[in-house]
Amino acid sequence: MGEAEIAATLKQAERRVMIDKAKSDILLCLKDKVLRDVAREVTLTSMWEKSDSLYMTKSLAHMQLLKQQLYSFKMLEYIPIIEQLTEFNKILDDLAKIEVNVEDEDKSLLFLCSLPKSFENFKDTILYGKEGTTTLEDFQAALRIKELTKFKDMKVDEGGEGLNVISGRSEHKEKGKGDVEV
Repeated sequence: MGEAEIAATLKQAERRVMIDKAKSDILLCLKDKVLRDVAREVTLTSMWEKSDSLYMTKSLAHMQLLKQQLYSFKMLEYIPIIEQLTEFNKILDDLAKIEVNVEDEDKSLLFLCSLPKSFENFKDTILYGKEGTTTLEDFQAALRIKELTKFKDMKVDEGGEGLNVISGRSEHKEKGKGDVEV
């Protein structure tokens, strides 16, 4: 075997390894239901076409299902907001993939209407606090900042509770409980 044949064989082996790795990576990212449907396909192209035909159809029923998910989407108090933002954006992305156009103003309004009751003040501030239209991305960025601030405040409060307990002990010491102050 000549050098050219060896180089071609090596290149073909490297290509096969890359294709196998890509297939493996794709399979690892799929949910169980999709995995069962797609895993039997031999090539990457056939995997893609199979998943596309099963889950990204442009049928009327699929379009209506996605629209129903969007219009009935409600965020829940006990699920982290970031997870729910991801789910909301996924529905919008799925609609865009099947070429259903949702106006930016409608996206923003649907998003605000989906917020839990505890976000009423946030919703009012967003709706009535600014002049002009704000984008969905602006709303979501503001909500992420609010959520991060809430977690930061919770950490500060936890530290504050520890101080209250210590403060309570020093009050007992002043009442003559026999403790020695340091």
